[in-house]
Amino acid sequence: MRVLVTEDDENLRVAVEASLRGAGFAVDAATDLPAADEALSVNAYDCAVFDRMLPAGDALHYVERRRQGGWGVPVLFLTARDAVADRIAGLTWGDDYLVKPFAVAELVARVRSLCRRGTTLPAPVLRVADIELDSGRHEASRGGERLSLTTKEFLVLERLLSADGEPVSRAELIGAAWDELVAPASNVLDVLIAQLRRKLGAPPVLHTVRGVGYVLEDR
Repeated sequence: MRVLVTEDDENLRVAVEASLRGAGFAVDAATDLPAADEALSVNAYDCAVFDRMLPAGDALHYVERRRQGGWGVPVLFLTARDAVADRIAGLTWGDDYLVKPFAVAELVARVRSLCRRGTTLPAPVLRVADIELDSGRHEASRGGERLSLTTKEFLVLERLLSADGEPVSRAELIGAAWDELVAPASNVLDVLIAQLRRKLGAPPVLHTVRGVGYVLEDR
């Protein structure tokens, strides 16, 4: 699951990023609304976290404009403004509202909840051959045997299964499990694919498509 965090307070932003990454999220960060707008134009997110008062203005108005254009990504607002009118406005255009100061663990829990009901959530159960992945329960199995996967292995397998037999590029797989701090040329994906192949076992179903990426299919 990928999250955009827009916060101009560096200490808070770093703490939120670290906690979300520690919980298994891919996290991109922005310090103002123009940077957030650019990130949203090129990436798909499961949730967006906005500090309300940013250098370029109130994020509430920015989200309101995007909502009126049909944007549906779940939004969590962070703010020191705790008046009833502010809460109502935040929940009118956003999906959740957290008043500063807050416990970062609570923010992580709220982000996870928003991601689960986001419009980009894949089908609850994905299947290819004898491999099944239940997104809701965060479980995967092959031939009825439970697979013990890391968070990133699960996310890569989920993306491969959702492609329904079509090749998935390296960049797409990296985007599904890592954030913008990991360059596509890095070997982290190669290491993960090797581990995933070992855990999936025989007969092999995870194949390399040269010059493209990888495909999951029963050959």
